[in-house]
Amino acid sequence: MPDAKTIPNLQAPPLIGTLLEFRRDQLAFLTRVARELGDIAHYNFLAFNVVQVNRPDYIHEVLVAQADHFHKASLDHAIFEVILGQGLLISEGNFHRHQRKLMQPAFHHKRISAYADIMAQFAVDMLDGWRSGSTFDLHHAMSDVTRRIVLKTLFDADDSADAERIAAAVETINHLSEEKYKRGFAFPQWLPVPENRRIAAALRVIDGLLKPIIDARRASGRDHGDLLSMLLLAQDDADGSGMSDEQVRDEAITLFTAGHETTANALTWAFYLLAKHPEAQAALSAEVDAVLHGRVPTMEDLPALKYTDMVIKEAMRLYPPAWILNGRVALSDVQIDGYTIPKDTVVFISPYVMHHQAAYFPDPERFQPERWANDFEKSLPKFAYLPFGGGARVCIGNAFALMEARLVLALAAQRFSFSLPAGVEA
Repeated sequence: MPDAKTIPNLQAPPLIGTLLEFRRDQLAFLTRVARELGDIAHYNFLAFNVVQVNRPDYIHEVLVAQADHFHKASLDHAIFEVILGQGLLISEGNFHRHQRKLMQPAFHHKRISAYADIMAQFAVDMLDGWRSGSTFDLHHAMSDVTRRIVLKTLFDADDSADAERIAAAVETINHLSEEKYKRGFAFPQWLPVPENRRIAAALRVIDGLLKPIIDARRASGRDHGDLLSMLLLAQDDADGSGMSDEQVRDEAITLFTAGHETTANALTWAFYLLAKHPEAQAALSAEVDAVLHGRVPTMEDLPALKYTDMVIKEAMRLYPPAWILNGRVALSDVQIDGYTIPKDTVVFISPYVMHHQAAYFPDPERFQPERWANDFEKSLPKFAYLPFGGGARVCIGNAFALMEARLVLALAAQRFSFSLPAGVEA
């Protein structure tokens, strides 16, 4: 039997460990660990032992082959459970598998294809308000349009005051949750610190507005054609049971949270990269003109918009919306390629780190949409490219997000070209 391998260790100060370096620049830290220590590395955050895996087959072990030996990290639960409850992002084990099975029909190809026209119309409405030569915050614009799309497709809600209040409350909690994650710990929710009071106030808004919507939908039993209807109508094939109102609420907020800002970030980086690379922008415009001839794209146009798809894939490679996956904790000692990951160790997987490895992506810092031509993705080891995570917990809305991003990008490229404002460093 071969000798057990020793996981390379990153030296750090006692007690606090690498937490301060991580907080200063998370991406630089994770990248340095992979560059200096290789495929697998160990370090400490306060009292937490962390193992970072930076190789596709190791990631496969954590997310697929030995996924039952891991669960979500306690910090993730402490931060996100207060808003997401037992939604798909947080739930574990058999309950998670059951919920995912119930929700899968809501993201069937035929169901989400019905949203293409909604996505395109909201993008057109946004673009009608733009003027050539103007300068504006593109991330704000993308956040606004993706928020409008998710409110319509999730709740069949337009820009009502109640819908906007739900969106504002969720965004408040998202911001505070991100601050907790960067800090490395979460105050107990019962502790009356300012951030907890703000979270509690936002939750009161969300629950006060969502409960009447869910009650009214239950009473009517009508399919509004939105995702909320699918959650309410979902039934288990075996016993005919569905979701409780509380679970519907948790899943609805999970979908809103996961399906809004991530797509906005992907689009923002795509436009930023196009602004830096006029040749790519010209190729995108040429494709859009040749395929659409000035009309609004439909679902049927997407297969022909190949370069549009390549731009989105390359933007998500360079700047993945989820730069790190939620930490996994080993439930027992786990063996991976001769290494022992001890029980209670937190495992980090970073799509950002994987997407910048030259072994899989030659000249990895270069924006090169053409690299995705000729089925390049099929040549990659599984889990070398994972903008939506992977395994049983892969993002359930990935097809929805990709459709939305391609439609918005194509429509914008049809009407405008983009450049960085004078004085902005590229």
